[in-house]
Amino acid sequence: MKIFLATSNKGKIKEIRGLLKGPGISVITPDDLTPFDFPPEDGLTFSENALAKARFASRKTGLLALADDSGLEVDALGGRPGIYSARYAGADATDRDNYEKLLKELEGLPIEKRTARFRAVIAIAGTYKGEEISETFDGRLEGLIAETVSGSEGFGYDPVFFLPERGLTTAELSREEKNAISHRGMALRKACAWLKDFVK
Repeated sequence: MKIFLATSNKGKIKEIRGLLKGPGISVITPDDLTPFDFPPEDGLTFSENALAKARFASRKTGLLALADDSGLEVDALGGRPGIYSARYAGADATDRDNYEKLLKELEGLPIEKRTARFRAVIAIAGTYKGEEISETFDGRLEGLIAETVSGSEGFGYDPVFFLPERGLTTAELSREEKNAISHRGMALRKACAWLKDFVK
């Protein structure tokens, strides 16, 4: 089975490729095809955005497509940045811009009130052997927003997302350690299990 990864984020592609590694599934990325632009993410939920991307990519490529939408929900901010996580500090914001804005907003808040979670939804959509596919899979990782930046692995908000049970941020975990517990890893393992069962 060929499946198209509907993302141009190099960090996500690397992580998803590693998790999908194995026989039976061939991964295609935007770099393998003629470039095309994804539509704006204008859904109100992670599920809506992920499904819209997967359906669009499947129509463009003729392949079954896998897309994700993910982000950070901070309880003290009413769930923000949520679906706006990637552009929290503006349309052209870097990862650093985003997490520095977040830290500024939480400045002075005690650690016990800095509860947050990473959330991811993986969507698989398209047509396979004449059957219409439209599935979503959810994953989440609970933690706290650290008061300072730590670690150089990962991407996004990893340097400020603290795991109390490990005493580390997700940016201080190896890729293998992160994949084993991450929100995206959890959602993707559900998606992979479904895919393998589907293609039997």
